[in-house]
Amino acid sequence: MKVVALVSGGKDSCYAMIKCMQYSHQVVALANLLPADDSVDELDSYMYQTVAAMGLDPRKHLGKDIGFLKSYLHRLKELYGINVCGEGGEYETLTLDCPLFLKARIVLDEFDVIMESSEAIAPVGILHPLAFHLENKEESNSISGIDKTSEICPENVGFVYEVQGDFLQSSEATCQSAAEVTKLDAVAEHRLRISRTKSYSTFSICCWLQDSCHTSAGLQEDLEVVLKKIELELVGCGFNWENVLYVHLYIADMNKFTIANETYVRYITQEKCPFGVPSRSTIELPLLQVGLGSANIEVLVANDQSKRVLHVQSISCWAPSCIGPYSQATWHKEILHMAGQLGLDPPTMTLSNGGPSAELEQALENSEAVAKCFSCSISTSAILFVVYCSAYVPSPERYKIQDKLETFLKQMRLFESERENISKALDPIFLYLLVPDLPKRALVELKPVLYAPEEMDMAIGTMQDLSSVRMPSYWGFQHADWHDSCFQKCVVHGKICAVILCFTSELVEKICFDSLGGGKDNGNYPLSVQGRQMESVLRFCIYLLDKLYMQTNFSWEDTKNLRFYFPTSIGLPVEVLSLMLNNAFNELAEMDQRVIIGEEPIFNLVPVLGAGSSATSMDNILTCELFASKS
Repeated sequence: MKVVALVSGGKDSCYAMIKCMQYSHQVVALANLLPADDSVDELDSYMYQTVAAMGLDPRKHLGKDIGFLKSYLHRLKELYGINVCGEGGEYETLTLDCPLFLKARIVLDEFDVIMESSEAIAPVGILHPLAFHLENKEESNSISGIDKTSEICPENVGFVYEVQGDFLQSSEATCQSAAEVTKLDAVAEHRLRISRTKSYSTFSICCWLQDSCHTSAGLQEDLEVVLKKIELELVGCGFNWENVLYVHLYIADMNKFTIANETYVRYITQEKCPFGVPSRSTIELPLLQVGLGSANIEVLVANDQSKRVLHVQSISCWAPSCIGPYSQATWHKEILHMAGQLGLDPPTMTLSNGGPSAELEQALENSEAVAKCFSCSISTSAILFVVYCSAYVPSPERYKIQDKLETFLKQMRLFESERENISKALDPIFLYLLVPDLPKRALVELKPVLYAPEEMDMAIGTMQDLSSVRMPSYWGFQHADWHDSCFQKCVVHGKICAVILCFTSELVEKICFDSLGGGKDNGNYPLSVQGRQMESVLRFCIYLLDKLYMQTNFSWEDTKNLRFYFPTSIGLPVEVLSLMLNNAFNELAEMDQRVIIGEEPIFNLVPVLGAGSSATSMDNILTCELFASKS
């Protein structure tokens, strides 16, 4: 965007221009406001106000460098409570040098201090420049060899849309010492587990703590361990936190949400992420019940810096501010990853009254406001909706959640159809997850994923029809018409593929009946009858995913994330399920050379209270969520 900067010459207006350029806007002109009669000095106007503060004497302090007065200003803060930065009207500034000044700095050769008021408590004076010159930075000996100006060049930064309100919220991050990190790693290394998808351009890394003996030291320590491990994995790949697009933060106790945020911000900060902090969804899960630690993290990583983020930092009237150190949405390569949206009323930041359906309606409105910032709509551009339902929602109320979502999207499509052609509207897929708790004791949290190409009128690519291709048979599974009832899928222009697999108890019976036990009988773990059934279901799930990949001309290398949701009611710990899945993938690789399995698993196991394609029947034995895209 081309902008005109209103400049007073002080630190705030210069800093505003620096931030403007960092966010890829172009300052094309400067402007200021002058009094109608410029023959007189007007001290109080739209641009300037008379200022004063106890302890500041214009005859002693006016014209001095802020750095020179730093300790004195802090002393005045202790004595009189002044604002050290002058934001309380204590003083005005004149910027002589900053990173915005690329060629030279201003040097005052001569000036007068004119006293306007000589009151003993808070005198008022103004600085009147008489002579000045420009000093070339390249010729100055006071400048170090480091080129600071590159930090604000638009071509060196990503796109960050930061919305500031009236109430700026900040967090001070305290850094953990290297000794503490080393100690944590040494204590927890034997319990750490890592998974990673194999795509190079965009991939997922998941880290969790195996804790079958329930030795977890608590949320803060567990979260520090997994965050540090993720950080080390990123560095090992040649990346860092600025490459992260999205963070799924799973914690065992939502009552410790504040502790989680404080720990999180020690690692993921604006300073480490100059292109914008990643978007985030925070959910309480029954981690301890299935032998996990108190924190589980999954990050989506990009190998470039082309992301754009929307960061609503303070109170606004159109979208809720972020209640943690994250961005409301992150766009990368035509995909918009939206942070988990609660039913918060933006101006008041309180949850909507009226129960879960009212909260969901507000969350949908918030999601649409965010989507509009990226020139798309949740009614026409959504690929996937994940709806987290709190266990505090009574069972009879859950049907209202699904009804509200379907009605809202239908009405929005009708509204959009009156304004523009929506013949290209996507047919999204839906996943409902029942979880113990959500931030702010919300009853519903919505997580949309949207297709948002830069050119909305782009030509639709054709996808090769592979439905007639003969599909291989693994583990004795043969094609049957009922297989189609197991999944939802959304394929966008042959470039994006999203799939939800749902296995109810009725489908599990069919799977176990059709299975001929083609897999190897692994004696590494004893299994009950229920365990044997789950082993068959996991094999069938992988068989079906492989079949869908072949039919849509995708491959396992295109996988961006792969999650298996399982209810705690099945009574199987994560350790056993993980071993089952690893064995199944290894068996697939032995049967099909197309599939290459690395040392690390490519999936994340997520315990929930329930899951399903409907809010009224979240009783799946197993649910799988897959997202793939071609680089």
